[in-house]
Amino acid sequence: MERGPLPASHFSVPEIFLSPRLSLSLSLLEALAAMATRSRSFSSCGIPLLVLTLTVRDPFLSLYSLSVLLFFYILFRHGCYCPTFPMSYLHALAAAFGAHDIKRRRLASFHGEGSKSDQTDEGVGITLVYTDISGRVGIHSMNSKDLSSSWVWKYPDDTKHAPAKAKADGSSQLKSEDAVDTHAKQIQLTHSITPLKLKRQKLRQRRREKRIAELINMSKEAELELRAAAIKRSKELNVTSKGRYSIWRREYQNPNSDSTLKLMKDQVIMAKIYANIARSVKRTDLYDSLLKHIRESQHAIGDAITDADLQQHGLECAKAMGHALAIAKDVLYDCNVVERKLRVMIQSSESSISAARKQSTFLTQHAAKTVPRPLNCLPLQLTTDYYLHGHTSKVLSDKSKLEDPSLYHYAIFSDNVLAASVVVNSTVTHAKEPEKHVFHIVTDRLNFAAMRMWFIAHHPSPATIEVQNINEFKWLNSSYCSVLRQLESARIKEYYFRANHPSSLSTENENLKYRNPKYLSMLNHLRFYMPEVYPKLDKILFLDDDIVIQKDLTPLWSIDMKGMVNGAVETCKESFHRFDTYLNFSNPMISNNFDPQACGWAFGMNIFDLKEWKRRNITGIYHYWQDSNEDRTLWKLGTLPPGLITFYNLTHPLDRSWHVLGLGYDPAVKLSLIENAAVIHYNGNYKPWLDLAITKYKSYWSKFVNSNDRYIQVCSLSR
Repeated sequence: MERGPLPASHFSVPEIFLSPRLSLSLSLLEALAAMATRSRSFSSCGIPLLVLTLTVRDPFLSLYSLSVLLFFYILFRHGCYCPTFPMSYLHALAAAFGAHDIKRRRLASFHGEGSKSDQTDEGVGITLVYTDISGRVGIHSMNSKDLSSSWVWKYPDDTKHAPAKAKADGSSQLKSEDAVDTHAKQIQLTHSITPLKLKRQKLRQRRREKRIAELINMSKEAELELRAAAIKRSKELNVTSKGRYSIWRREYQNPNSDSTLKLMKDQVIMAKIYANIARSVKRTDLYDSLLKHIRESQHAIGDAITDADLQQHGLECAKAMGHALAIAKDVLYDCNVVERKLRVMIQSSESSISAARKQSTFLTQHAAKTVPRPLNCLPLQLTTDYYLHGHTSKVLSDKSKLEDPSLYHYAIFSDNVLAASVVVNSTVTHAKEPEKHVFHIVTDRLNFAAMRMWFIAHHPSPATIEVQNINEFKWLNSSYCSVLRQLESARIKEYYFRANHPSSLSTENENLKYRNPKYLSMLNHLRFYMPEVYPKLDKILFLDDDIVIQKDLTPLWSIDMKGMVNGAVETCKESFHRFDTYLNFSNPMISNNFDPQACGWAFGMNIFDLKEWKRRNITGIYHYWQDSNEDRTLWKLGTLPPGLITFYNLTHPLDRSWHVLGLGYDPAVKLSLIENAAVIHYNGNYKPWLDLAITKYKSYWSKFVNSNDRYIQVCSLSR
């Protein structure tokens, strides 16, 4: 079938590859091809696909290039080159061969009417004609299967393309939207592009054109604003972390790397093993050499924790040690001997670590429970002034308020004068009606005078305060109180008060913190005798002496307890602080009566309904379980385990914001929780009045201590 003339655009070459003279030669090629197609009909000749590549050397047109053009024109005219279908596309491709600055231009025509499957399986033959820098003509043949995946073959549908008029405007301008659509339709014919991709390309092109139009029509003021905004964004951009992903840049190397340090420590261990073996086989030369390198490596390591902390000659020491170990290994290595030596070293290290851990625990407990000198000074000064100035008969407050159930009553049991004063001061400071607040402080005989003298000199007016001596409670005796009765036991005295207390470190199964005699102090256990201490009150709020009040606590008295005796904040989080943490559920008495997953709660801020307490005989329940645990098989010691048992199913959970714990042991308590809490609790060893205190939490407590007070300054407590 006779084919019509081809559109000139089908022979065009992308403008990016054209120089003026090369464009001229290609225009000549287009004219020749058009003449050939108009003067002849094509028949199927089975000739493989031909790719014509012209190389034009700047600044003049190569004579060889013109000769090649004429040569192919003659072929077209005489029918020596007959493709199987009209040359509907002559696609221009370009690539640099890279040698001797040769520029090659490849113009490809594609066979579309043949079987695509055949082309895919067998490939398409390609003949490459080019001229080198000397002007010689070269021919190279290849198959399309050998080309990289970056080559895209197109299979145009000839029925969809009518002859088009050639447009020769001779200029390179931006394509119009119609030209973009025409180009997009041509791309759609490519089997590798889906309609979705085509749609995206068209949208991207339209967005580009729209953006270009906006930028062209932008006013000067808008351009300046846009530039100022870009400068501002660039200044605010944080690029400090960029570049850390580059492992080749020295300035971004990990400053905490310890690979060399670990290597040197491992070398020291192996050197000690080989030195031991060398001494046993009387190789004194190796023994002395290894000892020398061990000393040098240990000196280089020092107290280093990272590679940056090593001595400057650390790497040289590691290399020298490696050489010495290589020599020792060649002479002394015996797998069984080395294994035995390593096992002995591991066992020795484990024993040392265990002893150090126990010693550390003991010293921590000792530091936490020992009274610092300034705190010991304060009660001494107060006691001296109390008796020196004759305050023994002085009345602190109106006694009529002490038993008025309509007021807000607080119970504080403490032998720490300064801690008790902070609790009272912080409560009165945040109270909306301080005149309605009554504080009942109970202390021991040793600190009774000091506690009274402090509140005589620093009365929290207009609140009411009472200081009592626990030794004056005549009803509190060994015949009634289980703890006092147990204290008379010889076995308990041996357990707590034996002279060689530090030797108890050798006891493997005992936790040292439970061996503190303070856990059997009656000031701690007095919380289980509230109705006996305050028989005429209906409700009372119990406060520990290591807390700070940050809000008004009067709403606690109006909480509906729903028949419960104890109001407290629960402390269980996931699997932590549940009953199985505190109680021995291997004992049938515990496992048969309590749920191991029951949620624990905290002492430190508890609202007690004393009427319900008396009705349920809470003190009797406490006595029963305390007597059952005389041999310490149900729980260790302390007041929380018997409290969990005594108030089991009798505790009303309060909102967590009422009581935030952990400031005495956990440095990770969120500051937002602390700021919003009504009560913060320094439970743990790091009390705020000790040097062990966590620094960032100490200010919440110390702000209620008047550093200008005479007693504080005399005892240097303000430091």
